[in-house]
Amino acid sequence: MNKGLFITFEGADGCGKTTQINLLKKYLEEKGKEVLLTREPGGKGLGEKVREILLNYDGVVSDRCESFLFLADRAQNIDVIVKPALAEGKIVLCDRHTDSTVAYQGYGRGLNLDEIHMLNNLATGGKKPDVTLVFDVDIETSMKRVGNEKDRMESAGKEFFNKVRNGYLEIAKSEPDRVKVIDSTRSIKEVHKDVVAIVEKLNI
Repeated sequence: MNKGLFITFEGADGCGKTTQINLLKKYLEEKGKEVLLTREPGGKGLGEKVREILLNYDGVVSDRCESFLFLADRAQNIDVIVKPALAEGKIVLCDRHTDSTVAYQGYGRGLNLDEIHMLNNLATGGKKPDVTLVFDVDIETSMKRVGNEKDRMESAGKEFFNKVRNGYLEIAKSEPDRVKVIDSTRSIKEVHKDVVAIVEKLNI
């Protein structure tokens, strides 16, 4: 049985990662690979209910509460969806994972980074992605892509966005072997080409 691969897609809102994750899924399946697509928050089942709270709850959500909701969803996703698929030799593509919590709640909300890393490790049982793709985009492009109908996270404002973007770039600097930054201001086709080039190096 082939060893499973765990690939995560990251970036600020409007970066184009969801388009790219679907394109990669199609590319890999055309090569005869078994692919499982999941997301955080909102993996199938319980995660979908957590996602609804996180993105659309209209009351006050404390920064720490927000973090724990993401972490609870992550534990469920890893234990129930990701690990079983990897054990079957599948390629798992995940739309957001641990780096989102570091970028959004750590750099964006200003929560303690050491504590976030510790809690991420607890939620995942120490499981890390084989590679993480960060789709980097400037705020003007991001806002244009997101449009006027924004969820709770997308409505946080420009200063928050810039903190999140810088957070992702800092993560990439600290873990260059795992985290690869892709300029996603270019065309969908150009970005997809870069994604494929990075993934092919994993010897799939």
